[in-house]
Amino acid sequence: MVEVMIAAPASGSGKTVLTCALLAALEKRGHTPCAFKCGPDYIDPMFHRSVLGVESHNLDLFLSDEAVMRKLYARYCGGHHAAVLEAAMGFYDGLGGSTDRASGWHVAETLEVPVLLVLRPKGASLTLASQVNGLTAFRRPSRIAGLFLCDCSPMLAKSLTPMLERETGLPVLGHLPHMEEAVLESRHLGLCTAGEIAGLADRIRTIARTLEQTMDWERFFSLYGGRAFRQPVKSRTAVPSVPIAVARDEAFSFIYTETLNALEGAGARLLFFSPLRDSGLPEGACGLYLPGGYPELYAERLAKNEGMKNAVRYAVTRGMPTVAECGGFLYLGQSLQDGDGRTYPMAGVLPGNGVRKERLVRFGYAELLAEDDSLLFRRGELVPVHEFHYWDSSENGGGLTARKPLTGRSWRCGFISERLYAAFPHIYFAGHPELVERFVQAAKLYREE
Repeated sequence: MVEVMIAAPASGSGKTVLTCALLAALEKRGHTPCAFKCGPDYIDPMFHRSVLGVESHNLDLFLSDEAVMRKLYARYCGGHHAAVLEAAMGFYDGLGGSTDRASGWHVAETLEVPVLLVLRPKGASLTLASQVNGLTAFRRPSRIAGLFLCDCSPMLAKSLTPMLERETGLPVLGHLPHMEEAVLESRHLGLCTAGEIAGLADRIRTIARTLEQTMDWERFFSLYGGRAFRQPVKSRTAVPSVPIAVARDEAFSFIYTETLNALEGAGARLLFFSPLRDSGLPEGACGLYLPGGYPELYAERLAKNEGMKNAVRYAVTRGMPTVAECGGFLYLGQSLQDGDGRTYPMAGVLPGNGVRKERLVRFGYAELLAEDDSLLFRRGELVPVHEFHYWDSSENGGGLTARKPLTGRSWRCGFISERLYAAFPHIYFAGHPELVERFVQAAKLYREE
């Protein structure tokens, strides 16, 4: 079985492009690959799934512990002949930017996966070798087994390859030249979502055809193809009998596949709906999940769908168990400002108004401390979460205490009750099955009532 992590010294080195091209090339070779993204990023897995429908999941060692991550990795690798992991930011960049916890290296070390280090040789040559040697010596073992050059002309690759191999002792397995297809559009949270980029699948296949010619496949398979094939893992699941409505469309697309699987494993029957297009909630729903996304990009359309806003308002106010994260939290507010500064009415369940800020708000990992029992939490529990958003609310709630794990900076947030969790922080439910069980059981009780 092929197992490889694509990592780099810094963001912007070409990890996502190479990961997608490699997935497409392995698929063409009959390796039935799966993909993983290190960290809490929702968008990169969308790119992985857009490459011939490759299955993709997140791996995060802040939002879940090592034992849970190993279990999730083994489960989702099962039945595949290749696994490609994409690291986040720089290889050692972890919690708070000052530790290696939850970094790409931490994941590679925990799973014992060899790393292919991507270099983008812009304005450097021999200095690249010093950077590589620093990376391999910084932690032992580094897990770095090979090098790859991105956005590098064939002539430059021919010049750099022997020097890098001589100075670092690591093989250079290939290169990708500058390609217009590899220039992927971005917005404030990083790359645009896969569905927004025209012709993405064709663009990735074009890059993959180039990779077929420029990768040293014999050395690639010798370095990354030595692991034993993992048999499919049969997960124990309850009978899917509790109907929970899950918002999923262009406005609400930040959903971990692992969260959906965890809900189903706890007995939920997922009913997907679109707040943009549908006139009401799915019939029979006994729970409501409003995930994050980009509601601010679709504020006018969301505002005009009065039937959906009324249905959501009615459901939440009459006590339907509801989880609303980030974008879903904004949707429950009184109004939402779009990117042009226009304000539109939202569902009106919560008192706040969503407004745009000029910078990221409370960005990064945090921990939520529960001081009282509620839908998801029990008094005294500490749950890891993450936030990334340029929009804020005039009323963030005060039911929970959020705290930065390294600095100790804290703030109040969240509207909570025995039937509600509504706040900006995202929760990685697969890492905390007790939260899933509480949500599903509350929906079950609501149905019985």
